[in-house]
Amino acid sequence: MSELKTTAQEFLMVGNEKFVPFLSEEKIQKRIVELGKLLTTEYRGKFPIFIGILNGAFLFLSDLIRNIQLNCEIDFFKLSSYGDEKISSGKVKLLKELNADINDRHVVIVEDIVDSGLSIKYIENLMTNYNPASLKVVSLLYKEKAVKYDVKIDYIGFKIPNKFVIGYGLDYAQKYRNLRSIYALNEEGEK
Repeated sequence: MSELKTTAQEFLMVGNEKFVPFLSEEKIQKRIVELGKLLTTEYRGKFPIFIGILNGAFLFLSDLIRNIQLNCEIDFFKLSSYGDEKISSGKVKLLKELNADINDRHVVIVEDIVDSGLSIKYIENLMTNYNPASLKVVSLLYKEKAVKYDVKIDYIGFKIPNKFVIGYGLDYAQKYRNLRSIYALNEEGEK
């Protein structure tokens, strides 16, 4: 097995598929600082709870929370809709429930990527059982043209085309999450 460099590379071969640089570590971190400032302003004087969606959002949430200048709490849901595939199965399974009581709390759902919107729709429906004071969603990546469900994303890091991406928490069969940058699958015909 070849060694995986976690720093920027010209391209990355995954089996027979070529992934090319898409978003640099610097660009990602700059946008996270901006999102942190926006969330700090919105939740000043409140005690929000940030709920990361495992496994993909853990890196984004970790960096985001360090850029939020107020007291807050963190918890996680673990969902599964992909398995080891590049395309969602169309079904969401809840694998980990919350530990915190979020009744009458200001909840911010933190996602790594919203593509079809299925996971966010599932979480919105799940939230009706919890009675939060408010509910907002922040996603690092948003595939606007791939969205099939009516969902509202309140804070978006980057709107991206409908490409398969890996790195910075995003995986391919549970691998490549540790890349510092985000790489996109090089489609046939692209240089």
